Amino acid sequence: MTPAETDTLRIAYSPCPNDTFVFDALAHGRVPGAPALDVTFADIDITNGMAERGESDVLKVSYAVLPYVLDEYALLPCGGALGRGCGPLVLTREEGTDLTGRTVAVPSERSTAYLLFRLWAADVVPGGVGEIVVMPFDQIMPAVRDGKVDAGLVIHEARFTYQNYGLHRLADMGEHWEATTGLPIPLGAIIAKRSLGAERLEALAASVRASVRAAWDDPEASRPYVLEHAQEMDPDVADQHIGLYVNEFTADLGEDGYAAVRGLLTRAAAEGLVPALGPDALSFP
Repeated sequence: MTPAETDTLRIAYSPCPNDTFVFDALAHGRVPGAPALDVTFADIDITNGMAERGESDVLKVSYAVLPYVLDEYALLPCGGALGRGCGPLVLTREEGTDLTGRTVAVPSERSTAYLLFRLWAADVVPGGVGEIVVMPFDQIMPAVRDGKVDAGLVIHEARFTYQNYGLHRLADMGEHWEATTGLPIPLGAIIAKRSLGAERLEALAASVRASVRAAWDDPEASRPYVLEHAQEMDPDVADQHIGLYVNEFTADLGEDGYAAVRGLLTRAAAEGLVPALGPDALSFP
């Protein structure tokens, strides 16, 4: 790499274990020849907004925000979160609650979770849900438990902890997506500014892949970074979180990964939830 290619890149991703696990080696200078990173930690709803405002060089965002930002940003073919059996959940206080006309808390209306929820609701809640309330994901389960909302759409480690709040799983958005498409569940993407140029984008993708492989080769090396930012999460839950969200699609989207992303955004556009993608929008670099 030339000196220009090793200039520090501004990057924003969540403090969740999958992101800190993936980026640990890269953020701490353990990937030879990789650019230095200036890291900002922010919830996915914040990074989605940052992407729409063009505020960082590299970002972890919801796949749902891609149609709004791909003129300025390119989708990296690695580093993100897709998988099977890892979809968002709809939680309620009572089992079998009918969501027709009910208030539902969601982490963001620009989140992949919300797109999956809307596609699910179109199929199974013919009367339509009621008011949608946006709140930080870590406030959703307490709000459902306390009766402030009728249901909550949850992501991240909530898959493993919702029973601690006395809540019930009404539906799994991932199960519905996989059953209706056969594709993995697209959740979070890594994007980088197209203005970095093809060479730097290719080098960045190679560095991200190397960071993923380093984490797999020596998981204990990333543990301090993961637990430092895991918001007092139980270490076993952090390990489950990483095991669920860091997989072969994190190393490379591959044919199925790209098909999942196109499938989600095409279906969402058909429902009027996002703008339609151009034919080359997902090309890299």
